[in-house]
Amino acid sequence: MTETLTAQIQDLKADLEAQGVKYALASFVDIHGMCKAKSVPLSHFGQMMAGSELFTGAALDGVPQDISDEEVATYPDPNSVTILPWKPEVAWFASDLYLKGEPFEACCRGILKKVLAEAAGMGFTFNLGIETEFFMLKETDGKSVPVSDRDTLAKPCYDLQGLLDNYTWITEIVEAMNSLGWDVYSFDHEDGNGQFETDFAYCDALKMADRFTFFRLMVKEIARKHGFFATFMPKPFANRTGSGAHYNMSLADINTGTNLFYDSDDPRGCKLSKLGYQFIAGILKHAPAICAVIAPTVNSYKRLVARGSMSGFTWAPVYRCYGNNNRTNLLRIPLAGGRVECRAADISSNPYLGAAVILAAGLEGIRDGLDPGEPHTENMYSYSLEQLATMGIQCLPRNLSEAIAAFASDPLSETTFGTLMYNTYIQFKSQEWEDYHTHISDWEIQRYLKFF
Repeated sequence: MTETLTAQIQDLKADLEAQGVKYALASFVDIHGMCKAKSVPLSHFGQMMAGSELFTGAALDGVPQDISDEEVATYPDPNSVTILPWKPEVAWFASDLYLKGEPFEACCRGILKKVLAEAAGMGFTFNLGIETEFFMLKETDGKSVPVSDRDTLAKPCYDLQGLLDNYTWITEIVEAMNSLGWDVYSFDHEDGNGQFETDFAYCDALKMADRFTFFRLMVKEIARKHGFFATFMPKPFANRTGSGAHYNMSLADINTGTNLFYDSDDPRGCKLSKLGYQFIAGILKHAPAICAVIAPTVNSYKRLVARGSMSGFTWAPVYRCYGNNNRTNLLRIPLAGGRVECRAADISSNPYLGAAVILAAGLEGIRDGLDPGEPHTENMYSYSLEQLATMGIQCLPRNLSEAIAAFASDPLSETTFGTLMYNTYIQFKSQEWEDYHTHISDWEIQRYLKFF
């Protein structure tokens, strides 16, 4: 086994050298899903792949270690190798964290791999597609504004003029994605001024989480080259739509690759299998806790409101329900069937932790044979809270504090994250809420300073 691995690493090194690569990045993510790394000259590639690069977890957000602890080591995944399109002398590797020769319990990528192994034990592959929404902005007179001066429509969604004005940088991103084999099938101007979306092919969840992580890094770097900046803040403007990262999910047979969520004879008319409905039921059961992970910031909950964007509705979920192609539900089954879309996930989420907790919930729904009831095809925004209560539909958490409380009280959270990351996540996010809650905002100053 060692000889085979060594031969694989030698072949990979030779291939990188042939492509002009000089440096390799042993990269991993912190609690936010942000890339951390050490750069290693290719002459030391074999050592890097064998775990030579050490990191002090206490220096990072959400890598729970004391300053006196032994450092964590990165073990790069050879299959994740990605040459930076904007800097082809450098190759990036997604890595797993190890401590004292064993997988580190609080490694985000390791947490996802653990749940994927559980799915594999049940005969499933978890396929995932993530829609990437973000704002591309420039600084003008101290303000953050859209790149195009003509991007001012009250309803700019799908605006062709706005898309063409941004053609240079957005096609550079799309071409970079396609050069990496991601298969972009569409991109467009989204519902907010300066907001864009790219859609690319789904794949297995680990690969998708790696790609999503790299995507955010790449877009920021390409934006910087053009003198702009990209933001993955969920709701940067109060009067514009927020940026989601909708999870499109399905389970496939681990041996044949057959989509197990598709059923053309579905009596509910959504072209979803019984297995798919069980998966939905598990997610609905744990939805409040899941929100703490896929909508992980104070700002996330300013996106999860029914109204507030320039075009009227926010298109973001507010209630714990599912439906067919209807976008006002937490979980949507698109017209073609065979997959489930979670609309609460936003672009700031850590994809490893988000995919892990939502898959764990779905698998529980399958194991326990849960049923989500009938789908909602109506506009869920139109109901009053009293009507929803009569229907047995609850609201999603209204802020980060409620979401973290739900996460802390749900046994699935600790089972999925492990005790160390479970406690760390609660502590970190509770402090984030406390810092926000005690901060004196401009709104308060303007409203109260001279009023009283």
